[in-house]
Amino acid sequence: MSETETPTEVLDAAPAAPTFQSTAAMPFAMSTGMRVRADLYDEDYTSDEYEALLTMYEGTMSQIVEGEIVKSKILRITDNAVILDVGFKSEGSVPLDEFKDPQNLQVGDEVEVFLEHLEDQEGAVVLSKKKADFMRVWEKIRVAHESDQPVEGTLMKKIKGGVVVNLMGVDAFLPGSQIALRRVPNIDELLGSTYEFKIIKLNKRRRNIVVSRRVILENERAHKREHLMKELEVGQVRKGIVKNITDFGAFIDLGGVDGLLHITDMSYGRVSHPSELVGIGREVEVKILDIDWQRERISLGMKQLQSYPWQNVAEKYPVGSRVQGKVVSITNYGAFVELEPGIEGLVHISEMSWTRNVRHPSKIVSIGETIEAVVLKVDESEEKISLGMKQTEQDPWMILPLRYPIGTRITGKVRNLTSFGAFVEIEAGIDGLIHISDMSWTKRVQHPSEVVKKGDTVDVVILNIDADNKRISLGLKQATDDPWLTIGEKLPIGTELRAKVLRPVDKGIVLDLGNDIEGFAPVSQMGIGHDQNPEDAVVLNQQVIAKILEVDPIHHRVVVAIIEYPEDGIPEPGTEPRLSEIPKLPEPGDIEVDMSELEDDS
Repeated sequence: MSETETPTEVLDAAPAAPTFQSTAAMPFAMSTGMRVRADLYDEDYTSDEYEALLTMYEGTMSQIVEGEIVKSKILRITDNAVILDVGFKSEGSVPLDEFKDPQNLQVGDEVEVFLEHLEDQEGAVVLSKKKADFMRVWEKIRVAHESDQPVEGTLMKKIKGGVVVNLMGVDAFLPGSQIALRRVPNIDELLGSTYEFKIIKLNKRRRNIVVSRRVILENERAHKREHLMKELEVGQVRKGIVKNITDFGAFIDLGGVDGLLHITDMSYGRVSHPSELVGIGREVEVKILDIDWQRERISLGMKQLQSYPWQNVAEKYPVGSRVQGKVVSITNYGAFVELEPGIEGLVHISEMSWTRNVRHPSKIVSIGETIEAVVLKVDESEEKISLGMKQTEQDPWMILPLRYPIGTRITGKVRNLTSFGAFVEIEAGIDGLIHISDMSWTKRVQHPSEVVKKGDTVDVVILNIDADNKRISLGLKQATDDPWLTIGEKLPIGTELRAKVLRPVDKGIVLDLGNDIEGFAPVSQMGIGHDQNPEDAVVLNQQVIAKILEVDPIHHRVVVAIIEYPEDGIPEPGTEPRLSEIPKLPEPGDIEVDMSELEDDS
């Protein structure tokens, strides 16, 4: 076509159309708005025949409409699809997985499908079985939703946020929060179960259906609660099913309403975990202790159905009686012993041993151990029983004075040292104290380590036994003869000897006279000026010439006078401290003995 030619001119120039062999074709062409070529028709049709054909064609077209459900016939079944005849020029197919029971499909079966498109890009009919199923049940679902009627469905599979439910053949979504009244710990256990659901949301365009089981359960609970509110009373005894178990108790279904059976109300005896007494699904008999309908709480008890174990307990366990029980708990201060379910007694740490100073009860007993004890005290009002283990044996301290009279000489092992003395084991579990004042006849002992060491075997003498306070006084020096009886003969008055400075004391200094004998030099007998401090006049270990002035064997004292300070007796400057730098120690009688330092090393 040239640029100057118009479409009309082109048409006018086109060859003339051939004539129809049958004029009956023209009404069909005119009625459909289609241009018909006469050469397409090989046969002649009458007007009536064309009218009949036209009617058949229009009827076929009216039956096949996009967006509606049509009936189809199964032509064949492949591995993944079903081939259908919907009465159109081409066949249609539907995926095999869109059928609920594909194993029961047969060639020739009539099925309903949804016609999405008459033709796709390849000229095939686009069909959907799922959409057809959805449209068939949609009206039922819509009516159920609008009338607030429950529908039955089956939990099929777990997905993110909830579960897919088969609802009359279509998929609906059940949120996790709508499965039950409480959170379901394992949703997989519910798959395959059928329940009634309420439809809470519909969207036809998106084919979105949301259902809830919780709404139905809440309604049921409300009805049952209303009924039970009239029926339940405090003090009632009812049967229930254990629904759930926690660390603090168990929830019991009383027939529509749950009550809490706290672990403390399960038994008068000690219960470590509720599962020891109850199991999920088991029927139990409980007593209603309290009802709070506003907070929806019902408190239940099992032990309240049993007799009170502490009733007349003083008659069952009189003071002084021997009992047996199992250790069920250990604390820092003692051990609790179960005498029977619901009745426990305490063995205080001080009542575990006559002889051992026990640091912790676990040194004596262990949990689960069966022990024998004596009832010391019973307090029914406070539900307390005091027990003693050591009372099952004779108190060895009561017979010690008979076994070890004053003056008895024994051999023992030094078990511990303190600042004031040494503890010596005289028999298993019984120690005596050697005070530092009883370690030497002649020497002023500043620390026990100067005389004995831990582990030494020593000979001692029993000085005193205080059975009530469980104390034994021992003497180390008393195991030897008193040298003061002969010191006067060895050191007669006037004897001059070389001595060594030991330490300062009030109004003088102490000298080492040799042979563990100490002498006291008063300030007046030191040969120094009246204005001179005696502690500054000498240094430690300085040697002096002393003269014996007095020997007092009764008070164990030797008084001397320093008559000379030899130059060869002065230590090198700076090697020894001045006496003023040495603290004064208290006299032996001024030392207080702290028996708490005596501890059981075991």
